[in-house]
This record gives sequence, structure tokens and C-alpha cells, in this order.
Amino acid sequence: MARPPSGLEAGAARTTWAGGGAGRRPGSRRLSARKRRRGGEMAAAAVRWLGLRAARPAPAPARAVRRSVLAVPLRPGLETFLGLPWSPSRCGGSAAEAPATKAEDDSFLQWFLLLIPATAFGLGTWQVQRRKWKLKLIAELESRVMAEPIPLPADPMELKNLEYRPVKVRGHFDHSKELYMMPRTMVDPAREAREAGRLSSSPESGAYVITPFHCTELGITILVNRGFVPRKKVNPDTRQKGQIEGEVDLVGMVRLTETRKPFVPENNPERNHWHYRDLEAMARLTGADPIFIDADFKSTVPGGPIGGQTRVTLRNEHMQYIITWYGLCAATSYLWFKKFLRRTSGV
Repeated sequence: MARPPSGLEAGAARTTWAGGGAGRRPGSRRLSARKRRRGGEMAAAAVRWLGLRAARPAPAPARAVRRSVLAVPLRPGLETFLGLPWSPSRCGGSAAEAPATKAEDDSFLQWFLLLIPATAFGLGTWQVQRRKWKLKLIAELESRVMAEPIPLPADPMELKNLEYRPVKVRGHFDHSKELYMMPRTMVDPAREAREAGRLSSSPESGAYVITPFHCTELGITILVNRGFVPRKKVNPDTRQKGQIEGEVDLVGMVRLTETRKPFVPENNPERNHWHYRDLEAMARLTGADPIFIDADFKSTVPGGPIGGQTRVTLRNEHMQYIITWYGLCAATSYLWFKKFLRRTSGV
């Protein structure tokens, strides 16, 4: 039976274990130092790698991570580790600013759309004033047309305020210098009233015969629109019966010169085709003064031109425009009220 070790033997055993441990400790220290050195080298390499990554522009994948679909910002520490610039999240600010921006946009749209009914109302009111002016002009024109004829003034400057005013003259025609305004259709109020509702009509085409007229009392020569002749009667040889000779008393309406309207052909004096009243050119060609009158219907003679070819009409469509603009104003005002004011009251 073995005896237990004595105290001296136990102390020697502890010394031997300690000595053995002490004999292995330097190797352990070297291994630990080597591990620490290797870990330090790896940390330094990681720091250098991260430094290089931070110096480069942030790549698209990292931005995509930062600006994710869920709009969840990365933590400051993680952004620093990835080498991305960190800024405080603006999600809360954007969410707060969105309603304010939308309210500003709605307010601008609301007052901008209000311009539509306001403009329509202004245009309708303007048409009301235009209608008053046109009715006054029509009444003045009718009173001028129905006035008693006055002697023709000798000064052409006085005629500028006498258009459509009946005048009377005495003299004789010079049929050798006739001019022809063509193509023209005959002014026939009865026929025009019958065909007012038709989509198309076929009035006979012809010309107005413009003849120099020497005024005996005034000693001047003027131009007189004797009236309408069909195309087959334009040649004066076909209507010799209607060529008035000798002195006659004539009543007609004063007409002023015209300017060429768009799409109207130019006058052709060489062919004696006139498309509009150019009094200066007509006067030069015939040797007359630039004074022009339309002979009335009473001047008509059998076989001659049909007088009374003055069309005294003024278009007055302002009532249609008034209804259109005020109707547009009412409709857009209702839509504006329904979209903005009713929605505001509901909120």
C-alpha cells in the first residue's frame, strides 16, 4: 500500500510542474506575439483598404443601398465603415414639407384656373359694348341711306364723310370709256331672301358697268356705277338700246375707294377687268376725277344695266358672341366652384 507523499515531496512536485510550465512559457509568449503582430498587420491592411475605398467616389451599389426602396437610412457607424458620407436623415423633413408643397401647388392652380371664367366674362362684356356700337352704326347708316339726296359737293375731301349718302347730279355719259368690275352678281333682295335657307345657290354672274359721267353744273367728270349686266351683255354692242344719250338727272350713293382684300386678285387695267374700286387708277385711265357713285334703281332703262347695286349691310353677330362667352364663363365657373370651393368646405 502506497503511502501518501510527504510535504517535501509534494513541494518538489509543484516545483517540477512549475519549472516545466516555466520552461514552456517563452514559446507561448512568442506565439502570442506572432498572432498579435499578424493581427496588427491585417488591421493595418484593412485600414489601408478602407482608406482607399473612402478616397474613391462612392459606387452605385453603395448608393443604392443607402437610398433603398424603403428609404431607410444607414446608421452613421455603418456609413463610416463603408466610406460613405453621412448626413442626417431628411425623411421626416420631406414628409412634413410634402403637404405644404402640395397645398402651394393647389393654390396656384386654383387661382390660375379662375382666369378662364374671368377672361370669358370680360370678353362677353366687351361684345356687349361692341353690339351697342354696331347697332348705333347700323342706325346711322340706315338714316344716311334713307336721307334726301343732296347736290354733289365739288370738293372730293368733303365726300369722305358722305359715303352711302344719296347725291344728285346732272350731265351726260361717255360710253366710250366704260370699265367693268367683274365677276359680280346682281343685288336682288327678294331673291336673297328666298335663298337664305339654302345651302347653295346659283346666281347669274356678270359685271358692273362703270361709265364716266360729265357733270354739267360742276364742270367735272365722275365715275358712275350704272349697274349689273349679265356676262353675255358685257360687250356694249349687245346692249345699244340701253346706252343713254344726252343729259340726264341722276341720283346715286357716294362710294369711297377700296383696298384690296386678301385673296382678291389684282386689278387688270390692260384687260379692263377690275376686282375692287381703285378710284385713283380708274380716274387716271378714264381722265375723270376720283369720285364714284352707285346709280339707284330708278336710273335703270330697258336694255341697259340694272341700277341699285349698292349692298348696304353690316354684319351684326355680336349677340352670338355674347351668348358664347357668357355661356363659357358660366360653365367654367361652375366647374371651378365644384372642384375647389366645395372641396375646401368639405375639408
